[in-house]
Amino acid sequence: MAGLVEIGREIGNWIWFILAGLLLLGELLLPGAQLIWLGVAALATGLVVPLLDIGWQGQLVLYAVLAFVTLLLGRRMFPRGPKMSDRPFLNRRGEALIGRAFVLREPIAGGIGQVRVDDTVWRVMGEDCPAGARVVVTGIDGATLTVRPEGTAA
Repeated sequence: MAGLVEIGREIGNWIWFILAGLLLLGELLLPGAQLIWLGVAALATGLVVPLLDIGWQGQLVLYAVLAFVTLLLGRRMFPRGPKMSDRPFLNRRGEALIGRAFVLREPIAGGIGQVRVDDTVWRVMGEDCPAGARVVVTGIDGATLTVRPEGTAA
C-alpha cells in the first residue's frame, strides 16, 4: 500500500487526467455507457486538486461527488427514453393502414384477395367478398393485411 501512495505522490494530479482520458476513450468504444460523465468528473478533479491541496482520500471523495453531480446533470440534459416522432409509422406503413377502409381490387376467394392502397396493391386475408366491396383493415401479418367487410362488427 505504501508503494501505491508513493506512486500517487509522484504522479500527482496527472492520475486524474490519465483516468479522464481512459474514461473518455472508453465512451468512444462503448457509446451510451455514460463514461463521458465520469471522465468529465475526473478531469474536473484533476483541475481542482492543485487548488485545494488535499490528500488522496479527499481526492477520492471529491471525485465521487463530482461523478455523482455530472451523472445527474448529464441525465437531466440528455434524458433517455423513446423520442416522439412526427412520423410514427415511418417504415411501418402497414400499421398505419389499420382502421382504414378500402375497396377490393380482386374478390376475396378462399380467404385471399387484393386491395389497392394509393399506388400499391396489398394482399388481404378475410372472409370471402366480391370485388368492389369495401373492407376495413383490422391487422397486418407481414405484407398481408387482415380485413373484414365494412359495416360488420369487429
